[in-house]
Amino acid sequence: MPDVLIELFSEEIPARMQTRAAEDLRKLVTDGLVEGGLHYAHARAYATPRRLALAIEGLSAESPTLREERKGPKVGAPEKAIEGFLRATGLTLDQLSTQEDKKGAFYVATLERAGRPAAEILAEVLEKTIRAFPWPKAMRWGSGSLRWVRPLHSILCIMVTEAGAEVVPLSVDGIAAGDTTRGHRFMAPGEFAVTSFDDYAAKLKRAFVILDADERAAMIENEIRNRAFALGLDLVEDKGLLAEVAGLVEWPVVLVGEIGADFLGLPPEVLQTSMREHQKFFSLRDPANGQIVRFVTVANRETADHGATILHGNQKVLAARLSDAKFFWENDLRTVANVGLSGMAEGLATVTFHNKLGSQKARIDRICALAREIAPLVGASPDLAHEAAEIAKADLQSAMVGEFPELQGTMGVYYARAAGLPEAVANACKEHYQPLGPSDSVPTEPVSVTVALADKIDTLTGFWAIDEKPTGSKDPFALRRAALGVIRLILTNGLRLPLLAVFAKAYPGADTADLLSFFHDRLKVFLRDEGIRHDVIDACLAMPGNDDLTLLVTRARALSETLKTDDGENLIQGFKRANNILTQAEEKDGVEYSFGADPKLAETDEERALFAALDTAEAAIAPAMAAEDFTTAMTAMAALRGPIDAFFTAVQINTDNQIVRRNRLNLLHRIRATCLAVADLTRLEG
Repeated sequence: MPDVLIELFSEEIPARMQTRAAEDLRKLVTDGLVEGGLHYAHARAYATPRRLALAIEGLSAESPTLREERKGPKVGAPEKAIEGFLRATGLTLDQLSTQEDKKGAFYVATLERAGRPAAEILAEVLEKTIRAFPWPKAMRWGSGSLRWVRPLHSILCIMVTEAGAEVVPLSVDGIAAGDTTRGHRFMAPGEFAVTSFDDYAAKLKRAFVILDADERAAMIENEIRNRAFALGLDLVEDKGLLAEVAGLVEWPVVLVGEIGADFLGLPPEVLQTSMREHQKFFSLRDPANGQIVRFVTVANRETADHGATILHGNQKVLAARLSDAKFFWENDLRTVANVGLSGMAEGLATVTFHNKLGSQKARIDRICALAREIAPLVGASPDLAHEAAEIAKADLQSAMVGEFPELQGTMGVYYARAAGLPEAVANACKEHYQPLGPSDSVPTEPVSVTVALADKIDTLTGFWAIDEKPTGSKDPFALRRAALGVIRLILTNGLRLPLLAVFAKAYPGADTADLLSFFHDRLKVFLRDEGIRHDVIDACLAMPGNDDLTLLVTRARALSETLKTDDGENLIQGFKRANNILTQAEEKDGVEYSFGADPKLAETDEERALFAALDTAEAAIAPAMAAEDFTTAMTAMAALRGPIDAFFTAVQINTDNQIVRRNRLNLLHRIRATCLAVADLTRLEG
C-alpha cells in the first residue's frame, strides 16, 4: 500500500493561521480520499512559516470496483418508460435482466463502476482542496485566478511504493506538481528532490528547517530555560507566545538581550506586555525581586556574529517602545497625584456601557450601591467595598490601559497603591474581574469578592431588564461566563447569599425568577464536572431556599454521595414504590392519606419494625435538616432501606380489611413525607 507526501510551498503563512490550516489540509484531503473509495492507515499534517505538509501512510492503491443493481419498470410497461430507464442507465434492452416479485416480472439493470487508481483520485482531491481551501483571508497574485493566503510557489505531491517514488500528475493554475522543495530562505535556499517522508524531513533539517511545530516550540523553550538558568533568572511562562513564535521561524535561534536601565522601574506586567505584543519577546525575571531584567528574541537564522547585529537592532526598537510605555506610566502617576483615582474615573461618564444601560459611570454608581448591600453578607466593610467599587474601573481612563487594554485592573492596583489607598481596595481593582474563565483563580479577599459579585450581578440584572439574554449559542455579552463567575465566587468562599433578594436590589426591572432559573442551569453544567447528575440537582432545586447556592450544592453533594451507596439506591426504589401505591390509592379513593398511621393496628413484625425505623429516622432528620447537616439527614434516610424492603416483601397494602388498609396507606405517607423532607426524590430518574 503506497504512502503519500504532499507539500504546498508558499510565502510566509501568518503564525495564527498555521495550526488550523494544517488540520484543514489533513481533513479535506483524507475526507476526499475516503469519499473516492480509498482508505488509509494514518495521516499527519505539519506547518512551518513557508509550507503546509501532509504525510499519509497505508493508502489503498485503487478504489474498489462497485456493482449496483437498479430496479426498472415491469416487463410489458409502456415503451417510453423502458426507454427512459435505458437512457438513465446507459444500457440497451438486451443488457437488462428480469426478476419477479409479488407484482410480477420487472427489469433489472446491473451497473458496474470500475475502480480507479489512487493517484488519479488524489490528484482530483488535492486540486479541489487547493482551490477551495478555507483560509480566513486569501489573496490573488499575478494573472491567475487561484486564491491562497500568500503566493503559492510549488506543489510537491509524490506517491511512494516499493518500486520507488512517483510524482502524482497534477497542475493548479500553472503550478505543476513535482518531487522537489526548498530549504531555509537564507541558509539553504536551493532546490532538492525527496523520495519519501523520512527523506523529506531529514533533508529539510539539513537545510535548516524543523518541520514539526511542536519540536520547534520545545527547542525554543529548552534553550530559553538553559540560557535563563545560566544567568540565574526565570522564564516568565507564556504558552501562547511560544506557539506563535514557533510559527514565525523555521530554524529557531535564541538570543538574550538587555533591557535599558531607564526602563527597569516599570511594572513587570508593563514590560512583559509591551515586549510580547510589539516585539514577540519573552521575558526573563529576577527571582529575587520579581523584576523583569532581560528579554529573549528568537531569530530565524544563524549569523556570523552570533546574533549581535540582530540583538542590537531589537534593543533599539525595544527602547523606543518602552519609552512610550514609560511616558504613559509617568503621565498616569501624575494624573493620580493631581486628581486621584476618582478624578481619573470621571471621564467614564462619557463612555457608553450599553445604549440601554447608560454610561460606565452610571454603572459604577450602581455597583457601588450594590456593593454596600452585599458587603455584610460577605463579611466585608461596606465603606471599603464602596470605595473599591468607585475606583475599580478608573484605570480604563488611563493612558497605559488605552495602549494595552489587557492590563485593565492590573494597572489599577498600581495606581491605587500610588494614591495611598488600602491594600484591600487596591487588590479589588484587578480581582473584581475574576474569575475570567473556568480555569481562572477565584478571589477570596472579602472586599474583592464583594465588588466582583456586585459587578457581575449588575451586568446580569441589567441585561435581563432590557431582555438581552443569551440565546442558543449566542452570548455576545458573556452573560453565561458572568453567571458562572458568581457561582464560583459563592461556592469557593462558602457564602450564604440569598440571590433573589440581591437581584431585587440590583438593576430594576429584571425578571428575577427567570434569572435564578438561568443560574440553576449554569449550576447544573458546573456540577456536572463533579459527577453530580442533573436529576439530583433538580431534586434539590425543588426544596425551599434554592436561591442559596451554597445550601443547594451542599444538599446536592450529600444526596449524590448517598445515591452511590447500595442503601441509597435501593431506598429510592422503595420510596418510588411507596409513592406510586399511595398516589394511585389517593386518586382512586379521592382522599388524602396523611392523618397519621397507628402502630397499634400493625399486624406483622415488619410493620412494627418500619414504624420504629421511621420514628428513629424522623428524630434524626429533623434536627439535622434544621442544622443544615444534610449528610446526617441523608444517612438517616438511607437507613430506612432495610425496613422498607422487608415491609414490602411481607405486607400486602391493599388488604380486604379497610381499617388496616387505611393504616398502611397512612404509613406509606410517612415514608413519603420523611424522604421528601430531605429532597424531592420524585424528580430522580430510574
